[in-house]
Amino acid sequence: MNKSAYVIGVDFGTDSVRALVASTQNGETVASAVNYYPRWKQGLYCDPSSQQYRQHPLDYLESLEAAIKEALAQCPADIKAAVKGISIDTTGSTPVAVDAAGTPLALTPGFEENPNAMFVLWKDHTANDEAERINQVAHSGQGEDYTKYCGGIYSSEWFWAKMMHVIKVDVAVREKAVAWVEHCDWIPALLTGNNDVKTLVRSRCAAGHKAMWHESWGGLPPASFLEAVDPLLVKYDKMFTDSVVSSEAAGTITAEWAAKLGLPADVVIGVGAFDAHMGAVGADIQPYALCKIIGTSTCDILMAPMDATGHLLIKGICGQVDGSVVPGMLGMEAGQSAYGDVYAWLRKLIIKPMAALMNGDLDPQKMQQYEDKLLAYLSGEAQNLPLKDNDILVLDWFNGRRTPDANHTVKSAMIGLHLGTDAVHLFKGLVEATAFGAKSIADRFENEGVPIKEVIALGGVAKKSGYAMQVLANVMNRPIKIVQNEQACAIGAAMFAAVAAGVYSNVSEAQKAMFGGYEKVWEPQPENVAYYAQRYKKFLQLGAFSENIYA
Repeated sequence: MNKSAYVIGVDFGTDSVRALVASTQNGETVASAVNYYPRWKQGLYCDPSSQQYRQHPLDYLESLEAAIKEALAQCPADIKAAVKGISIDTTGSTPVAVDAAGTPLALTPGFEENPNAMFVLWKDHTANDEAERINQVAHSGQGEDYTKYCGGIYSSEWFWAKMMHVIKVDVAVREKAVAWVEHCDWIPALLTGNNDVKTLVRSRCAAGHKAMWHESWGGLPPASFLEAVDPLLVKYDKMFTDSVVSSEAAGTITAEWAAKLGLPADVVIGVGAFDAHMGAVGADIQPYALCKIIGTSTCDILMAPMDATGHLLIKGICGQVDGSVVPGMLGMEAGQSAYGDVYAWLRKLIIKPMAALMNGDLDPQKMQQYEDKLLAYLSGEAQNLPLKDNDILVLDWFNGRRTPDANHTVKSAMIGLHLGTDAVHLFKGLVEATAFGAKSIADRFENEGVPIKEVIALGGVAKKSGYAMQVLANVMNRPIKIVQNEQACAIGAAMFAAVAAGVYSNVSEAQKAMFGGYEKVWEPQPENVAYYAQRYKKFLQLGAFSENIYA
């Protein structure tokens, strides 16, 4: 196929969706647009005090259409006519209850304002008890351990736990829901018109990492296991059997969506995946490269040849799945439940009381300017602090712990506070905490037999905080390569669209043509590596002590 074709990569984030139009010839972005979810922006359907985070499907629908239209409006007619494919990535696990036609219940009469009928966002932790129940049954010694390919610990952030929580607490949703669908599966189903829950395409990425899908037991866990966890789950044991890698096509765009978006009728829609997995491809991930997508939280992606690592059972990660990143490779996922959110916590701690005390004396725009500048100021001051062994030490578990060894009931802790501790010292401790959490993930992979040959970073924090990246390089004692493209997840989705549409025969070809390179490499500072190594040992000791308190 003509390599001068164009594709659209769509990246659904926590707050917004981005649509990017890219050349398949060289990956150049010719247009892009961002649209923020209006209901989410208002804080609707969420209750942070109970860790409930829900998103209305209309936010996704409206923002998807708006973002693609805005991006295409920047393109001349010949580029629009040359669009060959669209692929999407989303946060995950972000499932929703649907009826037999694959319609999210929040789009059906009587459920429009019911949070339980909406998408349960990745960071929703209302299902901690349900995750613990899944683990109890899986580890009971009675038959197969269906968590063994997802790190041996099932998380409240994942598919079955969220489903189980909702159907336990909401009878109306339980009676109406025919199946559950991940966000990354629903959008391709919508665009292709294949909404029927019996036939819609299920992503290998989502199914393997979050839904305990595995070929060795024929797909999803059997009814006997689900019944032992909770009899309410049994009706869902045959939701789907097969899963499909994201280099494949989910179908062709419907006439309705083609007309709505102003696209050709033959545009191919690729199979969806999670943002981090497509982002890793957009960052040119290669075997044994640890790719860190660093934003509000992190997702760490590592891949290796199946013949070298397929026999391993890696403890405490977010799953190992054949083909979840690149077909033919074992895709491994880990991550931290909070990274940039840890820094944002301090910003809110400082700014919110100021805003309240000003009581309107300072206009919101000016206050926003202060908020935008605060972390840059703290970074500048923190990097000039002398490195002292008794500086404040912090755990990064502000939103629980994703990996290694998922436990979303643990909390952060701090030691070393004194009357001389100020905001800069606290910020230094927070940055170190996130870097120490990152190192614990890398150590787990290597201790479990998967070597790491290089570290790649992308995302907002990686691009914007040089101080955080320098500390990370020192803590990990490795160079950190920063991806040039600010929208690596969207360009990764575009690469997959190019393969699904037949422009390239495989993902590697698309990467070689469309990857835009690295902008910087943060090298570890030899004079500081030993300091951080000693601090890391104390971090592990603090974690063990703190976790024991909450046990």
